Amino acid sequence: MLLATTFCQDTVDIWRILGYVVLIIKIVIPLALIILGMVDLGKAVVASDDKAISKSVGALIKRFIAAIVVFFVPTIVSAIFNALHFFAKDDERNDFNTCVQCVTGGSCPACTGASCMFSTSDADAAENND
Repeated sequence: MLLATTFCQDTVDIWRILGYVVLIIKIVIPLALIILGMVDLGKAVVASDDKAISKSVGALIKRFIAAIVVFFVPTIVSAIFNALHFFAKDDERNDFNTCVQCVTGGSCPACTGASCMFSTSDADAAENND
């Protein structure tokens, strides 16, 4: 069972990359949806078509709601996982928290030394070289 209790800590680099992907999606998708909705509304206003304007306003509202949903999905998933982790055994809880924090929080508490993609010692070395 040693493998099962340290899975997240052993694969912390993968979870960190997944966390970065989630962060990028959480920012880029809502911005793209809102910008596209504003562009569509701008086109309708320039065309001076009342029917197109009302249709574009409806589309902008739908895109805005979708942007809010996309932004909050990782938070909702994190809350669900935090509620579920109480059912895990004590020795598995820390490992489970490592996975959840890496993916949803952007910080990996188990990331130390050689297991880090960009550890604090690498950052110090980069500063000293400048």
